[in-house]
Amino acid sequence: MAANLEERLELVTLLEEKERRIDYGGHLVKFFRNEGPLRAELYHKHLDFFAGGAEYKERLFMAANRVGKTIAGAYEMACHLTGLYPPWWEGRTFNHPVDAWAAGDTGQTTRDILQEALIGSERGTGMIAGHLLGKTVNRSGIPDAIDTVKVKHVSGGWSTLGFKSFDQKRKSFQGTGKHVVWLDEECPQSIYAEAIVRTMTTQGVIYVTFTPLQGLTKFIQDFHKASESADNEVNSKLTVRAGWNDVPHLTEAMKRDILAGTPIHLQESRSTGRPGLGAGAIYQVPLSEISCDVMPIPPWFRRGYGLDVGWNCTAAVFFAHDLDRDIVYIYDVYKRGQAEPDVHTAAIKRRYIGNKPLRGVIDPAARGRSQTDGKNLLQIYRREGLRVLPADNAVTAGIDDVHLRLSSGRLKIFRGLSEWFDEYALYRRNDEGKIVKEDDHLMDATRYAIRSGLKVARTAHVTPVKGGQGKRYF
Repeated sequence: MAANLEERLELVTLLEEKERRIDYGGHLVKFFRNEGPLRAELYHKHLDFFAGGAEYKERLFMAANRVGKTIAGAYEMACHLTGLYPPWWEGRTFNHPVDAWAAGDTGQTTRDILQEALIGSERGTGMIAGHLLGKTVNRSGIPDAIDTVKVKHVSGGWSTLGFKSFDQKRKSFQGTGKHVVWLDEECPQSIYAEAIVRTMTTQGVIYVTFTPLQGLTKFIQDFHKASESADNEVNSKLTVRAGWNDVPHLTEAMKRDILAGTPIHLQESRSTGRPGLGAGAIYQVPLSEISCDVMPIPPWFRRGYGLDVGWNCTAAVFFAHDLDRDIVYIYDVYKRGQAEPDVHTAAIKRRYIGNKPLRGVIDPAARGRSQTDGKNLLQIYRREGLRVLPADNAVTAGIDDVHLRLSSGRLKIFRGLSEWFDEYALYRRNDEGKIVKEDDHLMDATRYAIRSGLKVARTAHVTPVKGGQGKRYF
């Protein structure tokens, strides 16, 4: 009987809390408060992200699982739609009603995540209070999904929030200007470009929230490079990363439970918010296990290179093979696009040891015709003085060879070769199991080097020629 009474009292309390949120403030009054064990000042990365809106047009909140990235996105959106900003707010503000979009991966996930966070499973149980919600238009084809909703602004007018999804494709993101665009999850570049256009005339803001489970994608690379660029005079982009150690609400037991059900190659992304190897990563050996400190290369190590050629990008990896321990070290890389073979040849020759030519293997497609003048690229590079042979281009076998060495500690990459590590993190398969042929030239060159290059590599050791007539390399 006592248990039933306690349950009834708990139910009454929950119902009262629900009514309070609907009538007075929704979740907007619950999160990032001025006091309590989960007060705003303890979420310093979230506050940095919010504050960045005052200076940066585009922001990326790249966060670990369960740190509150979607809550942060919904909180900021609710502030802009209502004009109800907390006293500690240092970010962008609007003193008038706004026209905004909140977009997710699919129509279903937009309904289940973004709509739930902002409106609630029942109207007014989300971030926005019930008495501030106005006319709603439902989205066709998806049960209970909202297309647009009006939100009361403190100025007296009505803001408009539209729910979008990436599966609606780029054209659905065309239209009138927007003051605020929130993209929850990494979106196609074409959609992001449309979002930028939509905010140009309004001097609006765009922010993106996601956990980087796909690894160091092109989107993240471009965003991060722009954030760190000294030429970023207009301060257009900001990246804020948050991990488990940046929030107070996750206990050590909760962290252990999450990691226990997470594949090893995704644990870094889920716990720190840093891009790891990605869900479709071809090589799932952590970067920390394959990188090594730069070291002098003994002259008895066999050296060579793998070369991937093409007009848009030509890339080479230079390796040294320790035969005694059967460990291969990649100690240098070269990568350049839209240049003639003589330019690439000069760069490769600059990596020779003294006057001793390195032997290498080249993309077997070089036996075909150049994209620019129809000439045989293999013959061109040989005439330029490179000692190259066609590589074995058995893709699956080559990937297996590389993976075997990586996983057994017999392929190491010198730290500092950022271009190689960037490609490694991007090298992945799509949902159909096919290799994504995007920015993978150093990966191809690595495959050629391991599959075929080890057989043609030679030492840089110098020995006297018989009879005392000079020196000879072998």
